[in-house]
Amino acid sequence: MPIQLSRRTFLASSAGFVALHPFSARAQANQAHLRLMETTDLHVHVFPYDYYADKPIDTVGLARTASLIDGVRAESTNALLLDNGDFLQGNPMGDYIAYERGMPDGAMHPVIEAMNTLGFDAATLGNHEFNYGLPFLMNSVAGAAFPVVSANVATQLGSGPTEDETLVPPYVILERSLTDGAGEAHPIRIGVIGFVPPQIMNWDRQHLEGRVEARDIVAAARAWVPRMKAEGADIVVALSHSGIGEAEWTEGMENASVPLAAVDGIDAVLTGHHHRVFPGPDYEGTPGVDAAAGTIAGKPAVMAGFWGSHMGLVDLLLERADGAWRIVSHESEARPIYLRGEDRSITPTVESDPEVLASVEQEHQETLDYVRRAVGKSDAPLHSYFALVADDPSVQIVSNAQTWYIEQMMAGTEHAALPILSAAAPFKAGGRAGADYYTDVKAGDIAIKNVADLYLYPNTVRAVRITGAEVREWLERSAGIFNQITPGEADQDLLNPDFPSYNFDVIDGVTYQFDLSGPSKYDSDGNLANPDANRVKNLTFDGAPIDPAQEFIVATNNYRAGGGGNFPGASPETTVFEAPDTNRDVIVRYIVEHGTVSPRADANWSFAPLEGTTVLFETGPLGTRYADQVQGVEIEPLGAAQDGFFRYRIAL
Repeated sequence: MPIQLSRRTFLASSAGFVALHPFSARAQANQAHLRLMETTDLHVHVFPYDYYADKPIDTVGLARTASLIDGVRAESTNALLLDNGDFLQGNPMGDYIAYERGMPDGAMHPVIEAMNTLGFDAATLGNHEFNYGLPFLMNSVAGAAFPVVSANVATQLGSGPTEDETLVPPYVILERSLTDGAGEAHPIRIGVIGFVPPQIMNWDRQHLEGRVEARDIVAAARAWVPRMKAEGADIVVALSHSGIGEAEWTEGMENASVPLAAVDGIDAVLTGHHHRVFPGPDYEGTPGVDAAAGTIAGKPAVMAGFWGSHMGLVDLLLERADGAWRIVSHESEARPIYLRGEDRSITPTVESDPEVLASVEQEHQETLDYVRRAVGKSDAPLHSYFALVADDPSVQIVSNAQTWYIEQMMAGTEHAALPILSAAAPFKAGGRAGADYYTDVKAGDIAIKNVADLYLYPNTVRAVRITGAEVREWLERSAGIFNQITPGEADQDLLNPDFPSYNFDVIDGVTYQFDLSGPSKYDSDGNLANPDANRVKNLTFDGAPIDPAQEFIVATNNYRAGGGGNFPGASPETTVFEAPDTNRDVIVRYIVEHGTVSPRADANWSFAPLEGTTVLFETGPLGTRYADQVQGVEIEPLGAAQDGFFRYRIAL
């Protein structure tokens, strides 16, 4: 039997006059407008609140997106609400539930409670759903009043994808009743299938190895979609928790939405994972993608930003003939919950939905108590304003804690005699996230919210055993964040905007310089681009040039050791220790153990001199408070830059 409209949907459609979408307004008899609404990468952001800064904000929150949902439903005759994954992890509320309150059988996760309140029709799993382990995941989604699907994660592999025993159902066929332009109701069967990057097997190896297997996204789609059609799916919607990447399919792709869209039988693709907006300029020029029309491989598609920043909309005008539906026209849009002015001011376009806020009010208050606890003191400020141009205190404390922990873990093992290095990267360093996206913790008490701000992800500690030659290559990979600089020229842009800061690993325990006069050896994805390039100079250990054959233990995290970022030497094969503890927990324990910590940067890396050469970079405006404290580099403030940033000059 077709499922009837929910009370919430009915109320939204009858709450007063709202202009109908043109597809609804002009649909004829045997034509119907179906609107697909997408949320993606919510990362537990229900309240419009920044728990790290401990203040309300207008740029995030499912409670804000919810207000869009009611209006969007009212604009269309028929609508589905779908989530594209990464909903269980990503902010302190997620950590509070996972590490403090827990998810025993029968408990309700707050983000699931909020989604139930909104009447989601279906959802898929994202890679971060696996961060807290399978029991937590399964107990969380057990409370969902909507199906959660994923076609390429199996508890038992069969002879082919359709013979797998999948962790959750691979797809669902939603039976609905569409109202056509003449007011007549017709049945439709809408297939919804989900996919997650197979890299989860590396990223969360400790939770998944021996418990599940992940198949290639496109291979799974090619197997399952024909079965959905055979079961009577009139249209098939792919929930692709996978970014928009290369057009040509290769086995095991992380960002496979373009070849996925090309699979026969898929009619629309709701994508995510990249934390970007589509349609829009982010994907202009991408093969197989029309960034203006909102199509991938000619199919309608959308990506709705992240943290509830947008509502993704795919509008389909369907026509019924001979008992079957076909798409005759389509449009895509990502509708924001706020507008950003030229002066970087934020103007919300909607207010929070009180019903959604009420559904998680208790957990919100408990999270505030959780993040405000003091765990120790720092005798120096912790900030990341200059983390991409000089050794940095926010990265230093992470490295210090990792080294402290791995020293204990290696004691008494076959690796105990090897020197320990530590690799860490800045997570909050501006970029696309804006001029306020920096760590900034004053000297004094350090609370859990500050530790979460230092280390955004619930990664677990890993240690790899590599050679001095591999240490050098690891640093060559990091050096890709810098543009090639022409010696003797003034005011060149220093940083490559396409290189994410979380892939700029600083390795403590060695000293080194970056010579930017040559090209990067590796591109932004970690592929070998210039085999003969050599940016890493004067690499020393214990006061002497590093021995390429000497072995080291390098403390890092499960993402990097699992191959994340494609760093030479970092792989499951070189991993010698897998910790049960998260990097955040290790930082907290390090602070508690020491009481007062001194996270001052030790300036173990710098730029090789280039006489008569200057470069420019931008950082958050509040960095002016610390500019004169930066070690190992001469920085000259220049003034305000675009989008709220502040510009500096460095004399190389």
